Amino acid sequence: MTLIKSISGIRGTIGGPCGENLTPPDVVKFTTAYVRLIAERNPGKKLSIVIGRDARISGPMVADLVEGTLLACGADVINVGLCTTPGTEMAVITKKADGGIIITASHNPRQWNALKLLNADGEFLSDAEGKRVLAMAEDESYNYPPIEAIGHVLSREDFNDEHIRRVLALPLVDVEAVRRRHFKVVIDAVNSVGGIVMPKLLRELGCEVVELNCEPTGDFAHNPEPLPQNLTEISKVIVREKADLGVVVDPDVDRLAFVSEDGSMFVEEYTLVAVADYVLSQTPGDTVSNLSSSRALRDVTERHGGHYAASAVGEVNVVAKMKETGAVIGGEGNGGVIYPELHYGRDALVGTALFLTWLAKKGMTMTQLRATYPSYYASKNKIELTPAIDVDKVLREVKARYAGEKVNDIDGVKIDFPENWVHLRKSNTEPIIRVYTEAKSMEEADALAQRFIAEVKEICGI
Repeated sequence: MTLIKSISGIRGTIGGPCGENLTPPDVVKFTTAYVRLIAERNPGKKLSIVIGRDARISGPMVADLVEGTLLACGADVINVGLCTTPGTEMAVITKKADGGIIITASHNPRQWNALKLLNADGEFLSDAEGKRVLAMAEDESYNYPPIEAIGHVLSREDFNDEHIRRVLALPLVDVEAVRRRHFKVVIDAVNSVGGIVMPKLLRELGCEVVELNCEPTGDFAHNPEPLPQNLTEISKVIVREKADLGVVVDPDVDRLAFVSEDGSMFVEEYTLVAVADYVLSQTPGDTVSNLSSSRALRDVTERHGGHYAASAVGEVNVVAKMKETGAVIGGEGNGGVIYPELHYGRDALVGTALFLTWLAKKGMTMTQLRATYPSYYASKNKIELTPAIDVDKVLREVKARYAGEKVNDIDGVKIDFPENWVHLRKSNTEPIIRVYTEAKSMEEADALAQRFIAEVKEICGI
């Protein structure tokens, strides 16, 4: 597998040849380049960098390499250990650090790991900063500082309890309203760090908790991406336990999916829609999601009198558009909720607390709440790439074919038809073309996806 370098971080599989996988020399090289960037932004300053990691099996090994490299580069380290991605982001802000590195490959399988790189605001590096890191990584002229200037570990302390405390303290999180409902919740944390934080958050909210895959062993019990085909076990447990709902997070707890009381999917796209519905009912304003997210957010936003805007795919792009428009809530249709009142990062903890508050206030079941939203159906597919394929040329050809339609090309090609849409783009994290479609029925969404997959394959000659 090729080592993938993008604005989403440095990602690859563990083991194998240097430069082709995430090997120890690659970890050292890119960590060094990152520190050089942060130092360049803070001339003459003694740097402090936060490190946090999910529970995947390679985490301790990679974390030790990162910590040692930071110290060798003269940076001090604040190590928060097993910590969610949003928790590590908040730790950077709280500790007033100069940056942070999250060691997680998010939803990728167990053989993957990655370095997610943060700035002093606890947000992902910009595209320009990411490119600067990649350029520095290829420059071997760097001189590491002498013994007198190496860094120190300032602290090794948990940040998860502080993260939970700050979520529960938010004005729109009505802890008492949730406690009065006494929800019975099944939580699937896919044997990662969510197994530490999510049950505790839910119990603080007065929920009866049924834990599923909550031992943080990193040995994922199923494919860790929170998609319907990977959530058959929790659906059965919810029905068996007569639970009110199920909560599912990915390994680093920035994505959030819900399952209804009858075992049906609330649908990952509707996590943000429901949370936004609540936030907008209390705080009128605008919203943002990426081009691959559901039209339902636009519909709900306009129903509350707000304006919806779309960004390119990628959390850093969503955050930039949210700041530009002053959005009060935003995120991504993959279950990523960004609530600026807490911080600018996808956060399954704040998403869960706001959602349960809304569910409690509405006095509805999950299926009843879901029925209040516009019914759109998404089909998410992908086409495996080969080195011979010029993806940009393929996308230009698709754009030319549909020049008479409403086309957005800020990130791949999105074609908005009156009744449905299709979005084709290169992945930031895998060597594939993503083909996302949405329509008013699953059959229509699938048919639209297959139509464009066939067109792309025709153009590619595969």
